[in-house]
Amino acid sequence: MSESSHNGSSRSLPNKTPCLSFWQRNTRAFPLLHANRNTPVPTRSKYVVIGSGISGGLTAFELIEAGAKGEDIIILEAREAASGASSRNAGHVRPGRHAFRGFSAYAKVHGEEQALEIIANERVVLQKVDQFAKKHGVQCDFNLTTTFDVCMTPEFASYEAESLEAYKKAGGDVSHIKVYEGQEAQKKTNVKGAITAYEWPAGSSHPAKLAHFLLQSVVLRGGRLFTFCPATEINCNESEPELWDVHTPRGVVTAAKVVHCTNAHAALLLPHLEPYIQPNRAQAHSLIPTPSFSGVNILQKTFSLRYSLHHFYSLIQRQSDGTLVLGVSRSNPTLSDATRTGIYSTDDTSYNDEIVQDALRSFNKIFPEFDSEHAMHGEGLDHAWTGIIAMTTDSVPFVGAIESLPGQYICAGFNGHGQS
Repeated sequence: MSESSHNGSSRSLPNKTPCLSFWQRNTRAFPLLHANRNTPVPTRSKYVVIGSGISGGLTAFELIEAGAKGEDIIILEAREAASGASSRNAGHVRPGRHAFRGFSAYAKVHGEEQALEIIANERVVLQKVDQFAKKHGVQCDFNLTTTFDVCMTPEFASYEAESLEAYKKAGGDVSHIKVYEGQEAQKKTNVKGAITAYEWPAGSSHPAKLAHFLLQSVVLRGGRLFTFCPATEINCNESEPELWDVHTPRGVVTAAKVVHCTNAHAALLLPHLEPYIQPNRAQAHSLIPTPSFSGVNILQKTFSLRYSLHHFYSLIQRQSDGTLVLGVSRSNPTLSDATRTGIYSTDDTSYNDEIVQDALRSFNKIFPEFDSEHAMHGEGLDHAWTGIIAMTTDSVPFVGAIESLPGQYICAGFNGHGQS
């Protein structure tokens, strides 16, 4: 299959000239960044994992942990190592809408029982990331803390309160959630416009370092990573129809098992998924703190600052160097129609300046003490970047065996919550 234009279809290869995220800019020395860039792929491999982000790296890692030989595993990556959404997010490991807010929406689609399971899963993922980082000594700046969901309008405060009540009524566990109202919410969050704030356990990390750890571990145990080597087509092997021929620009590899960790691009190889996966371009920004956010003033918590369900800003501050990472919702009503429509794209070449200005304006309004007007040279906006996330029609990912294609599996469609 040929690469389509970057018009928002999930039937496309990743863009060939992506921008670098904050996370990628400071990990350029990763030795596997361009691994096997010009090396032909082997003619056979028991396992082929397509995609080298956290899903792909963890799949290969866990296969080896479960007893597979590293030599039987190859990972194919269309660009440099871990170049997709995993290394382009806003740094959160945060049970967000799944803390309780998404319960009613999930229940309408999946039923109350499954909605409770979906919400509980993100809490489990946070615990597992923490355990994994500690067990394996992963140097990914993982910081276990708490997060604030801050309601900035009365309308959203009412929505959030109703969501919590519905979740509780259905039997959801809220023992880990704290609620602050009015002046207490403003004092706890240091957000003067806060109407209500909810606090629960969450974390942050350096996602590229986590992905790199997984890839390095797999390669050290015999696995092989082929960068700039996209899988372009998969078909049955003519001689052994139970096997799959995976086509790449550097040869065809025949495999018994193929795992698609391709997220927003899954439909290129699995065209029947195109109606169910919609690529969205997300944007984030790094800021160098002014004195009011430096030294002892560094933020210890993470934030979601919400004007409505689809109009919000996310914020973390890295404990290691103080960098602030500011994310922006994709359906912001203050943006122009052209900018809002532009999110339906697989083009991560650059960023949108209107979104930058909106993010900075809103950040300074919420945190006037940042005092951008008196920032020294080197303080304030450092970098802006984009990444392509995969939205699914039922808001949950595709994970598991593909029944119509025996021997093929998928782990994709994370709705911007791949690390949650």
